[in-house]
Amino acid sequence: METKKLLVLSDTHGRLPLLKAVLNWANNHTPPNDGICGAVFLGDGLSDLNAAANATGFFCEWKLVNGNNDYSHSLPESSVYDFAGCRILLTHGHRHVLYGGYHTLVNAAKASDASIALFGHTHVPFHKNINDITLINPGSVGSPRSRIGSTFAVISFVFSGSLNVEFFGIDAQGGIKGLKI
Repeated sequence: METKKLLVLSDTHGRLPLLKAVLNWANNHTPPNDGICGAVFLGDGLSDLNAAANATGFFCEWKLVNGNNDYSHSLPESSVYDFAGCRILLTHGHRHVLYGGYHTLVNAAKASDASIALFGHTHVPFHKNINDITLINPGSVGSPRSRIGSTFAVISFVFSGSLNVEFFGIDAQGGIKGLKI
C-alpha cells in the first residue's frame, strides 16, 4: 500500500537553528528516500521558513496559516487542506479557546467537513480523537512548554484510510529522535 507523509511544524518563534535541523532531517525523509511529500506550518514563526528552507535546500509543497505572533503576513488563520484523500483543518488555534477544552476546534473541523484538525499555539504535543475528529498538535520547534522539549510531527497516510502519527524531539545540538507521546 502506498503511504504519503506530511511534516507538521508550529511555533518556531525565531529559533532558526532548530528549524534548520528539522528541515535537514526532512531532506533525508523525502522521496525517493522516504515518503514526506508535503509540509504544513501552523503559525508563529512564518518569517523563519524562507531562510531555513533556503539554507537547507528543503523544498516541497507547504501549506501555511498565520499564528497570533505572525504580524506581517496576509495568510488566513485557518484553512482546509486535502491531502492523501483526507480533509484537514489547519489552524494556529488561538481563536479556538484551547485551554478550556477542544469543543470549539472539533466544531470548526466538523463545519469544514474535515476529519483531522492540526493546530499549534499551546506549544505542547497532542494527539487524540474526539467526537470522530483526530486532533494533532506537533508541539513547538522553538519554544516548548512541556518537559519533552522541542518537537514536531510526521503523519503517515496509508491509502487504505489509516494514519499513523509520529512525534520527534529536537535536542539543543539539532539531533532528532523519535518520541512516545
